[in-house]
Amino acid sequence: MPKIALVRSAKWVEMQTKPGLYPVGGINGLCLQVLNRNSRSWILRATMPNGRRRDMGLGPYPLVSLLQAREAARLARLAIRDGIDPIESAKAIKAKRRADQAEMVTFKAAAAQYIALQEPAWRGGKSAAVWKASLETYAYPVIGKLSVADITTTHIIKIFADPNKQSTEQLWTTKLETAQRLRGRVEAILDWAIAGGYRVTSNPARWKGHLELMLAKPAQLRKIRPIKHHDAVAVDEITSFMRDLRDVEGVGARCLEFLTLTATRSGESRGARWSEIDLAKAIWVIPGERMKAGAEHRVPLSRQAIALLKKMPKSPGSDLVFRSPVTEGKLSDMALLTTMKRMDVKAVPHGMRSTFRVWAAERTDYPREIAETALAHAIGDSTVERAYLRTDLFDKRAQMMQDYADFIAPVSHGESGTAKQLTAV
Repeated sequence: MPKIALVRSAKWVEMQTKPGLYPVGGINGLCLQVLNRNSRSWILRATMPNGRRRDMGLGPYPLVSLLQAREAARLARLAIRDGIDPIESAKAIKAKRRADQAEMVTFKAAAAQYIALQEPAWRGGKSAAVWKASLETYAYPVIGKLSVADITTTHIIKIFADPNKQSTEQLWTTKLETAQRLRGRVEAILDWAIAGGYRVTSNPARWKGHLELMLAKPAQLRKIRPIKHHDAVAVDEITSFMRDLRDVEGVGARCLEFLTLTATRSGESRGARWSEIDLAKAIWVIPGERMKAGAEHRVPLSRQAIALLKKMPKSPGSDLVFRSPVTEGKLSDMALLTTMKRMDVKAVPHGMRSTFRVWAAERTDYPREIAETALAHAIGDSTVERAYLRTDLFDKRAQMMQDYADFIAPVSHGESGTAKQLTAV
């Protein structure tokens, strides 16, 4: 005969603190599971209708009392007798509840919640704005009003390669970089919906093993449509460009001049603050939160850059070096681009970094890693190499940036350029 467990009291249950599994009687298979003094719970050991023996959790003790555990175990035993697996039944109820909730969560609402959660960890405020703009332009017209539970692969394909549009109008083939970023954003939002229980099926925006089988491979598209690089001023024309730029008035022109002298990105120069700059030591330290790679970057300042900064007026109540006279905040990138258009120069601010890089490669013998570090690019062919190369080569970069400033902005117009060409380093 099977051994019948003693019917234990609530007081007896309270006293059990030694790890183990203790039958408590009253209902066959009901046990108290003790992991430690602060972790105790109820388990029902039973054979399900399909013949499979399973342990069913009934809740933690003392939140669920002995009396409540016996009642829950009794109901579970009745369900098993009627051919119902109570564990699978509970899962089905939860899935139904999640599905009901998902009907009320649209993709647009899910995106808003996801962005709000992630925004504090994003550098600056640009990331959230870019996410919202791309979703508003491309994703919301197709799936914005749909429940996250109802979005299918067909909907995702329509965003990137609508079969009703000509190939020349399809996002995936005409704006690949934008499309790839957008796909990643849609995938992240739907992953969040799955994790939150608003969607129970797999992610239709995932790439590996899914969309990669339905959309053209990015590498193949790049061979057909090579990436268009930023327009830049030719090295042979940069000196005359700088001479003309110094004759242009306005904060935008001065910021563009500073950007060119330092070979920094537009956002880094436009966001330059007096508190980041030490004129006496000729150094500008850009904090990691304003850098693309998220790491602090030290910029050596040439004599020409120092002279420019000393002419910039400081605005009361603002730490910005290049303060917009219109918004009284940071200059927009359009202010710099407009300056170049007024000068009838077919280039963009970011292209000035390319000009510097070509000068360093073709007109000097400065090692590649020095020029790449000046541009705040990661150097080294492997993670191990980058781990050991912990210097930012500041002193060598300081000499290089002074040579570059002498080349593009000679102290006197009468000089042919005082850059130290093919410098021995």
